[in-house]
Amino acid sequence: MPKLVIGGTAHELTGDVVTVGRSPENIIVIDHPSVSSRHAQLERSGQTYRLKDLGSTNGTRVNGIPASDTLLRLDDRIRFGAVDTRFEADVRGSQPLPKSDEIDVRPAESSMAPADFTNASPFPRHTGKTDPARSVIFGVTAIALLAFLGSMIAVLLMRPPPV
Repeated sequence: MPKLVIGGTAHELTGDVVTVGRSPENIIVIDHPSVSSRHAQLERSGQTYRLKDLGSTNGTRVNGIPASDTLLRLDDRIRFGAVDTRFEADVRGSQPLPKSDEIDVRPAESSMAPADFTNASPFPRHTGKTDPARSVIFGVTAIALLAFLGSMIAVLLMRPPPV
């Protein structure tokens, strides 16, 4: 059951709408001069509550931030005027994390990839086979390029005939 803890006293939130304020007509009464008579209300929203400020004089803060309408989370700190409170959500069924010494940790027996791991890739595997036609075209192109470069060098090195 979600609770609003005020000065060590836990108030279980059972209704769909829970009003908070200084007036005795509220479900949760906070008798403090900084709290307005109808200060705020908590509306059920799923498993938690939504906090709405009802135009209070001294305002409402959630985790130090002014709030007029906000969804509450576990251990939110709510300040009604100058009164600090804490929202505790329903924790039934949850368990604390185990301590680190309770976790059984062992190194892996083998760090090798499984034999069929190569089949896991969505990309085709390069087999290393070469296409003979592609090799011939590449060779002919290389020879033609070398012949062209050689002829250009020969033209540049030609000297004009003596006069």
